[in-house]
Amino acid sequence: IQQVFKQLFYMINAIALNNLLLRKDVCSWSMGMQLRFNISQLEEWLRGKNLQQSGAAQTLEPLIQAAQLLQLKKKTSEDAEAICSLCTSLTTQQIVKILNLYTPVNEFEERVTVAFIRNIQKQLQERDDPPQLLLDFKHMFPVLFPFNPSAITMDSIHLPASLNLDFLNKV
Repeated sequence: IQQVFKQLFYMINAIALNNLLLRKDVCSWSMGMQLRFNISQLEEWLRGKNLQQSGAAQTLEPLIQAAQLLQLKKKTSEDAEAICSLCTSLTTQQIVKILNLYTPVNEFEERVTVAFIRNIQKQLQERDDPPQLLLDFKHMFPVLFPFNPSAITMDSIHLPASLNLDFLNKV
């Protein structure tokens, strides 16, 4: 059950983040607030179902950071440092794309300046990020089956001759 929810939450993260990276109309401060609220509801549901150890919440980390990026101030070099230290699960390319797509929805917000984006790029140039922008929503985590040792000893097992397993030797 935990593995299923980890996979499901990864897919939610990948599809939502990819939409954020491809749509200018959802890159705003208010959408960052809405995303963060929705993610907190998912995290609360995981806690309520006692699935915190499943790793499902950790798969949402890039989306959480993208939502926080939309909410942060984007003016000074201190803001750039805060963004660089906060957005560790996002690649440089993803951070820059979100900043380029950021669209103010009211007169109190301002567009992100080109100088600010260049400052971010300069600070993140040492990162060794993968070159892809979008997340692979078809990624599958390996299924892990727990080992439960049997109380039956191998000496007590009888293999019927009809199985044609004569090549097996008891050791």
